[in-house]
Amino acid sequence: MRASRLLSILVTLQAKGRVTAKQLAEDCQVSLRTIYRDMDALSAAGIPVYAERGSEGGYRLVEGHRTQLNGLSGDEAEALFMLGLSKQAADLGLGNAVSDAQLKLLAALPAAQRSEAERMSHRFYLDAPTWFGEAEQPPYLAVLTDAVRNQHKIWVRYRSWKAEKERTIAPLGLVQKGGQWYLAGQVDGDVRTYRIARILELKLLEESFIRPSDFNLPAYWQQSLLRMEAQLYPKTALVRLSAEGRQWLKAFLSPYQLQHCVAIGEPDEQGWQQMQIPFGSVRHSAGELLRLGPELEVLSPEPLRNQMQQMIAALVKLYTNQDTTSLSL
Repeated sequence: MRASRLLSILVTLQAKGRVTAKQLAEDCQVSLRTIYRDMDALSAAGIPVYAERGSEGGYRLVEGHRTQLNGLSGDEAEALFMLGLSKQAADLGLGNAVSDAQLKLLAALPAAQRSEAERMSHRFYLDAPTWFGEAEQPPYLAVLTDAVRNQHKIWVRYRSWKAEKERTIAPLGLVQKGGQWYLAGQVDGDVRTYRIARILELKLLEESFIRPSDFNLPAYWQQSLLRMEAQLYPKTALVRLSAEGRQWLKAFLSPYQLQHCVAIGEPDEQGWQQMQIPFGSVRHSAGELLRLGPELEVLSPEPLRNQMQQMIAALVKLYTNQDTTSLSL
């Protein structure tokens, strides 16, 4: 167990350069005292590791030192072939690099692990788009990938919900969500999110930029999702749901809405129960809630209840005024 932890620490030092004892302890799920002992063990084994003091301190390897770390376990080798990102890598212009890396990894593996690792790509597959949806393939994706990797600014003409805009952006990262690609870019010191399919024109600029040292793409994206969902559903509706309606609710509401639903009291004798549900646009929300049919009744607010009534009345009129002879087979 300790040998595996020491190897993990060495890999982390080679990959990240400087790492604090606290970070190592959290990653390895051990105490600081254990990390201190591990660092002493590495030093005693001839690994040129040293500590830097101060607020910017931490552990480092002597500059230029590299250790050949080719002792992949079977599980580790198989896990590398389970990433399932070959389609996304191809979209980013890195398809050949991924294929070449997999071939080199296969060649480096012992024969006993090679066939099993190769089979992983045939057993697990990542299909990112939602059901009945197709992944976007924006025309500027490969150029954006180059800009992100080499830290070059870009100029874009972008179509937002309201109007066309022009921006000079420092591209910090790319994210695929539900088959759609997004750019996290810094503009005037603020990081903003742009849907790449809405970029009408793009130019790669010669000007480079310094990437913020504290920017973390996964953390930024999760925070952005929370902010966006809170903005999409700023209001609360009071509804009444049947037992079947409560079951269907899980299929029709977003994860954010489900997380913020509040049940009120206990179900009555017929199984109906009141619940508070986050909602946004009155018209859009009414259309979404109508999918539950007679299993849901909106009690408040009045504008949402009125919109439901108007849409139901329009449906009744549409179906009762039709010439039934045109519907006969």
